[in-house]
Amino acid sequence: MILLLKLSQLIDGLTERIGRLTYWLILVAVLVSAGNAVIRYAFNMSSNAWLELQWYLFSAVFLFCAGYALLHNQHVRIDVISGRLSKRVQIGIDILGTVFFLLPMAIAIMWLSWPVFVDAYRHNEVSTNVGGLIIWPARLMVPVGFFLLVLQGLSELIKRIAFLRGLIPDPTEKQEESSPEEQLAEEIRKQRGQAA
Repeated sequence: MILLLKLSQLIDGLTERIGRLTYWLILVAVLVSAGNAVIRYAFNMSSNAWLELQWYLFSAVFLFCAGYALLHNQHVRIDVISGRLSKRVQIGIDILGTVFFLLPMAIAIMWLSWPVFVDAYRHNEVSTNVGGLIIWPARLMVPVGFFLLVLQGLSELIKRIAFLRGLIPDPTEKQEESSPEEQLAEEIRKQRGQAA
């Protein structure tokens, strides 16, 4: 189990780095969108490539941050019933959900989307929109994104089994870190308290 926990830590580190890099694509998508709108209204010019680039960026954020959301326990849950159960039962439900739903679904989508990417790459598929982008990078994002989700799902499975064995603390507890803004506000409050 120690080796599996080390593997889990490596996967968590990879997921954290990919997530932190990927969420910057939101800013890029906003800038592309704003630039496209300004050019369209100011110069009466537009390009399908810019619109498709926005879609690609949004897709990358969605696909590459799915594992990041799982790592930080940020996926939507409906805990009407399970929230009233003991922590061990909740972890057991997570294990069953991961083994019978998350992993099979993610593996199936990853497996089935790979030939679609290969076909698009071989044929150098291009968007049907005039001036559109090549398609294979978007097709590649699907199997890669679901591969990353499978990795993080395995990591979460390892952590939950380790918790049930009493080897680690509860992996579902959110370790909320203060945002830079919250840290600054706290520092200002401390300085005001010292000045008073």
